Amino acid sequence: MTRPEAQPVLLIAGPTASGKSALALRLAERLGGEIVNADALQLYADLRVLTARPTPQEEAKAPHHLFGVADGADGWSVGRWLEAALPVLSAISARGRTAIVVGGTGLYFRALTRGLADVPAVPPSVRQGAAGTYERLGEDAFRRALAERDPLAAARIAQGDRQRLLRAFEVAEATGKALTDWQADTKAPLAPGQWRAAVLEPDRQTLYARCDARLEAMVEQGALDEVRALMARGLDPLASVMKAVGVREFMAHLKGERSLPEAIALARQETRRYAKRQLTWFRNQTPDWPRLRTPAELDAYVGSQAQASPIS
Repeated sequence: MTRPEAQPVLLIAGPTASGKSALALRLAERLGGEIVNADALQLYADLRVLTARPTPQEEAKAPHHLFGVADGADGWSVGRWLEAALPVLSAISARGRTAIVVGGTGLYFRALTRGLADVPAVPPSVRQGAAGTYERLGEDAFRRALAERDPLAAARIAQGDRQRLLRAFEVAEATGKALTDWQADTKAPLAPGQWRAAVLEPDRQTLYARCDARLEAMVEQGALDEVRALMARGLDPLASVMKAVGVREFMAHLKGERSLPEAIALARQETRRYAKRQLTWFRNQTPDWPRLRTPAELDAYVGSQAQASPIS
């Protein structure tokens, strides 16, 4: 992968409805910058409303990249996003402008700042064998078995994180090399001094209220029509776009399985759960990134970045 040239890159992360897009746009207008999407669901053209993609009016205020570029039938991995993002960052840098990477998909930020290990594909038979071993042994004994293959992974993976335990075990089994070692051999596309980051982390009550209000607005703005069009395509229920919060709940309403108020209530609940998972990820994975919690802190951050990154 080609590394972007050494120009300032701002990383704006946080949970859904935290105000990331609004902050990114303020920064872009203040700095003459360009916005790059780091949200796995905002990649999809099918769901502008339901994924809270920037509006056409917002996109007209600053260049936006990697928003609505994927078809719902086309799954994007972290690696594919990184392959698409790096040339965009290089081009922005070559223009002498500031790239503002914004989104809620933590793995995208991790790939940019820590790299993405080029681990060979794990054969299905190995994955099935690992899953069977986990079910037979249980988590504690499975973790001890993993420790024989990758002690650092066994020590750092959180209790109850079955997916990551399995991944580390599978890689060690399939390649004969610990996942930790694969990751240690990986270089970050963005050098440590090349980027600055912040996480938007409103207090829980404020965040949940924003989640609820935005969901109501989405319904008024045509979210049901988006879901209806998605249903008409007959996509695989396991496709990434079908996992967007609200799709399953509103599909049930459109099929006559529940009332609209019931669908909205369930979508609200799932949105809050999703935001909580995102908060937990960023707290665990980016503990040293500055936190922005109040409007005053957002204003101060915009001012500080304007001073640190003048328009070229």
